[in-house]
Amino acid sequence: MAIIELKDVSKLYGFGDATTVALDEVSLTVEPGEFVAVMGPSGSGKSTLMNLIGLLDRPTHGKYNLNGKAVGRLRTNQRSKVRRDKIGFIFQSFNLIPRLSAIENVALPLAYRGTSVSRRLKQASVLLERVGLQDREYYQPHQLSGGQTQQVAIARALIANPDIIIADEPTGNLDSAASRLVMEILSEVHSSGHTIIMVTHNPELTRYANRVVYMQDGSIVYDEETDVGKVPARARRLIYSPTAKKSEEDDLAGVSALMSAVPNKETTKKKPAKRKRATKRKKS
Repeated sequence: MAIIELKDVSKLYGFGDATTVALDEVSLTVEPGEFVAVMGPSGSGKSTLMNLIGLLDRPTHGKYNLNGKAVGRLRTNQRSKVRRDKIGFIFQSFNLIPRLSAIENVALPLAYRGTSVSRRLKQASVLLERVGLQDREYYQPHQLSGGQTQQVAIARALIANPDIIIADEPTGNLDSAASRLVMEILSEVHSSGHTIIMVTHNPELTRYANRVVYMQDGSIVYDEETDVGKVPARARRLIYSPTAKKSEEDDLAGVSALMSAVPNKETTKKKPAKRKRATKRKKS
């Protein structure tokens, strides 16, 4: 059973002549354990799609099933509970609370569940060790580097053991070394069974995904599966265009050690590339 199923989902803002179509009859199915990268130019609908999947917004039209249950029309308190228990968020701007230490930031989601202080701090400590920050537990966000801050944010997203991780440009504010470290952590999270949906403008990061969705003008215009460790054909053209300043050899030299160590899985079946163009609804 699909973990995420969107059927003819649209999102409209405004009224009358001022109506803006942010999503136009989008249909998307995500299976458990997939790592989906979502690409597209600014204004293509990527963030709106993530907000709908993450239950931060409601569709104007269409159906959204999460784990087989309709969630598009849930009441506010019901949406909050599903979001708390099923979805973890990683943001480009980190969104940590400045006055809390790293371990307190990670433990915060468990406070909303009523977990005792000692228990939630213990779980937070385990997750900080998992992301390599066991020696930074009581540092505040301003005492951490950008990469370390994002590592804390990843640990916070994992604390409730969600089924889905939504990462919105998780490396957008990081340098190349910190970006690689963050992506390796996300790859490890994916390998442990979590479903990851990541918005990115960086074609190179599609190496970590096993599926890439391309958006334009509020629609999904292309959807392809790819091998982990490889840049799919469409994303590759964005990297190695005639105006690019680096060669493919330069890029391959910077691929993370984790990616080079990923084993070939004989059980992984590569599906043929699919092309899907949403049918525009005529607007009167």
